[in-house]
Amino acid sequence: MAGDSKPEVTESAGVGAAAARPSFGSRVGTHFKRWWWVYLIILIVVVLVVVLPVVYVAYPKIAQNLVNKSNLTVTSMVISDPSPSSFILNQTQVIGSNSSYHPTIYSFSAGVSLAGLAAFAHVQVPEFNAHNGVVVDINQRVDITNETAFGDFCKAAILSEEFQLNVYGRPGLKEGSLPKSTVTYNKTTTMKGLNKLEGFELLDMSIGTSNSDGTNAKGSVYIPNPSVISIAVGNLTLNLSVNNTAIGQAFLYDLTLRPGNNTVAMTANISELTVAGMLGNYKNYIIPIDITGNSSVYDNQVIPYIAGALGSLKLQTELNVTKALSGL
Repeated sequence: MAGDSKPEVTESAGVGAAAARPSFGSRVGTHFKRWWWVYLIILIVVVLVVVLPVVYVAYPKIAQNLVNKSNLTVTSMVISDPSPSSFILNQTQVIGSNSSYHPTIYSFSAGVSLAGLAAFAHVQVPEFNAHNGVVVDINQRVDITNETAFGDFCKAAILSEEFQLNVYGRPGLKEGSLPKSTVTYNKTTTMKGLNKLEGFELLDMSIGTSNSDGTNAKGSVYIPNPSVISIAVGNLTLNLSVNNTAIGQAFLYDLTLRPGNNTVAMTANISELTVAGMLGNYKNYIIPIDITGNSSVYDNQVIPYIAGALGSLKLQTELNVTKALSGL
């Protein structure tokens, strides 16, 4: 039946079609153009989270470790112009380090002591660059802040074969463009002492002479110093005895104990009657003499710490009385 036929539907191409989507790259570009400030903030935060711990946590630890691994060697120590409360210190030390970093150590105040004991003085260490073998010189008048501790140091230096010296301070340290950091400098170095002046020897003595200082004997003594320490003693008075019987005193003027061999002129007041009464007890008239420190005077001032150290020292030598009297 003609009325039952379906109408034909015709589609028109392109009508209502969706517009083409942007590419992935252009979408990313648009996103970053819109949100670039967010990513910048994230980048800054990440950098700070990584860098700040390195600069303010890891770097100070690295700096302290650098100082800890270094070593200190004192190559010269000169104690001069002593007074009861101070002295001039001229000291040279070498800093050893095998690190590839060479930071600047800023000038700092350092306490100096025997290891484990109280500081006897503070010295100002000059600024230096911490490369291996750097030489640091200290030349200044030093005030004694603890007389007992300095007396102990003098005894250790004169009586010991070796002793340990400690240097402690809190210097600033800076490596390149990194910020300045404060580190602990705590170094103990082993030094040779004067070893009780072992090897001391009375080289010669003449008894019965008339000297300008009013004494009746003169001679010379040999004093070895195996250390790198030089000590200005001044005018030294020594007590002389034989088997606990006093026979007189000896005097060494303007004495400085320098490293190496020291041959020093000496005068003495000897009780000839006391010595004469002993001669029968000793074969060939060779008597053993015990020598102890009595006093140390520098620039008309008694120097108690030197006198105390030498007072703890007992030297022994022999006197050939026949030879000593042969010049009469």
